[in-house]
Amino acid sequence: MAVKRTGSPMAAVGEYETVLPFQAVGVKPCIVKEDESSDVDAVLLDLAKSGYAVVFVQESFFVAHSSRIEELNDEYETSFIPIPGLKGSMGVGLESIRSSVERAVGMDIFAVK
Repeated sequence: MAVKRTGSPMAAVGEYETVLPFQAVGVKPCIVKEDESSDVDAVLLDLAKSGYAVVFVQESFFVAHSSRIEELNDEYETSFIPIPGLKGSMGVGLESIRSSVERAVGMDIFAVK
């Protein structure tokens, strides 16, 4: 039985051990080595131009290329989501969600009083 694909594709950009598990759920892994992080800009641009709806980006790359990701967010409809690498979370994902919600709602609903 053939698998019918619907919707827009998703991808994960990062080191081998971080993104390979995403392939099990139908997400395209885009493997970039830590010492080749200059390739990340080209990979992100290619995925955005190709119409990927969601691109999961390893946090260390997300931080290093945040200005480029902001430009791509403005130009394309692709959502770039930070994911923790093997070294654990850097807290970037939560901060990204907090910032997005604050822009949408107009206030920081996660603020501790």
